[in-house]
Amino acid sequence: MNQNVLSDGFRLAPGAAPVACVDIGGTKVAVSIADAQGVRGRVAEPTAKEGANNALALQIIRLVGQSCAAAGVAPGNLSALGVASCGPFVLNQGLVELAAPNICGGLAGKARGLPNDWHTALLEAPLRQVFAKVRVENDGIGALEAERRWGALQINGEPLANCAYVTWSTGIGVGLCVDGHVLRGKNGNAGHAGHLFVSDNNDALCGCGNVGDVEGLIAGNAIPRRFGHLGYTDAATLFEAANAGDTGATAIIDEFCRIMGRTLYNLVVTLDLQRISLGGSVFWHHRALLLPKLQGYIQGKLPALTDGCELVNAGLGEQVGDFGALALVA
Repeated sequence: MNQNVLSDGFRLAPGAAPVACVDIGGTKVAVSIADAQGVRGRVAEPTAKEGANNALALQIIRLVGQSCAAAGVAPGNLSALGVASCGPFVLNQGLVELAAPNICGGLAGKARGLPNDWHTALLEAPLRQVFAKVRVENDGIGALEAERRWGALQINGEPLANCAYVTWSTGIGVGLCVDGHVLRGKNGNAGHAGHLFVSDNNDALCGCGNVGDVEGLIAGNAIPRRFGHLGYTDAATLFEAANAGDTGATAIIDEFCRIMGRTLYNLVVTLDLQRISLGGSVFWHHRALLLPKLQGYIQGKLPALTDGCELVNAGLGEQVGDFGALALVA
């Protein structure tokens, strides 16, 4: 890992024009400015989910202005806007709109509890009306690129050719690289392994409308929906209960690891990966417990395909989302 990114601070080259970095998640939107002085002016707030379906884009435009003000940068001097967003994406006349299960309430309907009926959230078109250069990618791809440049998906400064980044957070996201090529797919949606069907469970409604996919079963927002009646209202309360000796909470976590472990195994044997780095709030805050459990679902299973593949903590830690957006334009 390039320690300069985390300890000394990342800086663009002297004289380089500033760029704006936007990280869109199902829970929050974070914006920062990067220039020759560093990564500065970070602002964040809960993801807009009410009003018209351009509410998220308008929120981003406003937050970029606030971030520029905090960093002392004129918005007109920005050379590019990098947007790393949860997906999936829908292309409308070549421009990205979000069909994100944790943002668009119209996908799964009222049972999902989101305060809108959007089937897509406008994103790229409104941003291009304000900013001269915009690059939008799935946040898994952004995090993958950041981890390959500055984090745990490199060896001696060289990015790995066969690797993945996986986030276990509000949702489940993946970025994939095979033979040195970052996989994107026809609409930029490659890597949505969070929507693999792994169960016939009928209480695990995902925001996409599927029942029993990985995200619907184990994502951070699945915990209150599935186990709130047991008192586990979020990941923190679930893991606190397990740490206090609650055998029911421990059994739930073990089942979560079985599902995520099998998902990771499927990625490894399908794509012949060398390394997977893991991040996201659910994983990161409990990584000491979760990583060994997940490794147990890889190691020793069909060695011809799994030997030489390792699971590691994200090298960029909790900053991987911010640096994922930066990697798109820096």
